[in-house]
Amino acid sequence: MQHPLHLFRHCPKCGSTEFGINDEKSKRCGACGFVYYFNPLAATVGIITDGNGRILVARRAKEPAMGTLDLPGGFCDSYETAEEGVAREILEETGLVVTGTRYLFSIPNTYLYSGMELHTMDMFFMCTVKDYSTITANDDVDRLQWIGIEELDSREFGLQSIRKSIDIFKEMYKNNEL
Repeated sequence: MQHPLHLFRHCPKCGSTEFGINDEKSKRCGACGFVYYFNPLAATVGIITDGNGRILVARRAKEPAMGTLDLPGGFCDSYETAEEGVAREILEETGLVVTGTRYLFSIPNTYLYSGMELHTMDMFFMCTVKDYSTITANDDVDRLQWIGIEELDSREFGLQSIRKSIDIFKEMYKNNEL
């Protein structure tokens, strides 16, 4: 298996080509001594329910997994909390304004972006929305729909962490842990 940093051939600090494997999660520059650790990118996912036993689900408009079901979310920006990131992503993808967030759980994941496999830490939040009248599919969402929580089938979701999250969420819902 290739080192996750195999595409990075130059030290990001000094530009040297003496940038080699240090251990399974880092590379070290032989010229300046800088050690770069390969840590996951922060990503957030919002779970929105309508109070009637349904969850808001998106249909992906772009690769990876175009055409499959998904939950609204995406990568956090620099200087943004996870809560701010999930609220921003939900606004961008659905037009909905998040009024509250509650952390549920996290799942490590890989995400294919522009032909490169990115490692992510996907953080899942229960999100509260007061006004659903602004709902509209935007950004990388083809369409939005409400699906009964009991009817959710994780196999219809295209991304690995989202499939796992659906199973975890359904179990939490069944056990009244939400």
